[in-house]
Amino acid sequence: MLPGLGISHAPYMLQFTISTTKSTVIGPSTSCTGGGGMAMRRGATPLAIVVALCLIAATRTEAQLRVGFYSRICPKPELIVKQEVKKAVRANPGIAAGLLRLHFHDCFVRGCDGSVLIDSTWRSTAEKDTLPDKSLRGFEVIDRAKRRLEAVCRGKVSYADILAFAARDSVVHKGFYQVPAGRRNGRISRAADVIDLPPPAFNLSLLTPFFTKKGLSQDDMITLSGNQKRNSKVCLSFRGRPFYHGQTSKQDVGCNAYRAAQLKRRCPLRSNSVVPMDSPSPFTFDTSYYRNLLVNRGLFTSDQTLTSTWATAAKVRQLAGNPMLFQRKFAAAMVKMGKIGVLTGRRGEIRRYCRRTN
Repeated sequence: MLPGLGISHAPYMLQFTISTTKSTVIGPSTSCTGGGGMAMRRGATPLAIVVALCLIAATRTEAQLRVGFYSRICPKPELIVKQEVKKAVRANPGIAAGLLRLHFHDCFVRGCDGSVLIDSTWRSTAEKDTLPDKSLRGFEVIDRAKRRLEAVCRGKVSYADILAFAARDSVVHKGFYQVPAGRRNGRISRAADVIDLPPPAFNLSLLTPFFTKKGLSQDDMITLSGNQKRNSKVCLSFRGRPFYHGQTSKQDVGCNAYRAAQLKRRCPLRSNSVVPMDSPSPFTFDTSYYRNLLVNRGLFTSDQTLTSTWATAAKVRQLAGNPMLFQRKFAAAMVKMGKIGVLTGRRGEIRRYCRRTN
């Protein structure tokens, strides 16, 4: 699963004002976008209206994202991003996984708002300078795409959308799903917020809430983990697993004996070497990640734990044997993840520079 890989909207508060006349006014407070109240007769059922208002408020931000958002304000932004991703991947195939991981880390911390790109200042440490984000790659690809976009439509395309487009294009370099756009950039990047990233040492029961609180299901979690195979990991990141020390644990499903011996050879005690997640096909977008899990070759606890229950193991087997199903589910899960905590409308900004706010 993607270590350091929910929909996190601020809750919408509803105020109830009972007037001295024969009507009750129910309206969203200032934490909702847009104004206007709703009047009803005393005989009406207030609960139904409250529920309706909550549903409208909760989906309003998501509804402002749409495919083709830039069609009238910027010529072919997705094509420009795709071209830059294609050039970068041709020069370095490993950058594809890095671009997708950038989008994941961005969305899970404060929502998909481009905050992962902001630099630290003398007053505060930003997300990118924390331990989980130190190994992020692909910033230069985002920079190049933004420079080209600013040349043709200044101040129109957000970094948050560029990250979403680049993540899509990094998968197959031709984009097999459409990305709703319209995200704006956040102005805050805090080291403390990376606590929302799922740790690689967590088991299934601990991992699942990290996704559900963001609006993603356990099924989404298993599906999104499939891209993890294209990453490479530093030895230190998995050296704490029990198998490395010749131990077993109820919380850790364990590791295939051959794989365990291989990892120990590649990662002696004080080594900080880098190990590919999937040695046979490290840069190919396929289902070998799941096939490896079925024979206990998962690198992290958070990988192998996906086979720790009958229900999750069944989903792993299903994806392992059906590449087309995996691609469809992966596309749907990526679109869903791309809607986490987005800023739209007048919230946030369109940053001119990657590393600092306007």
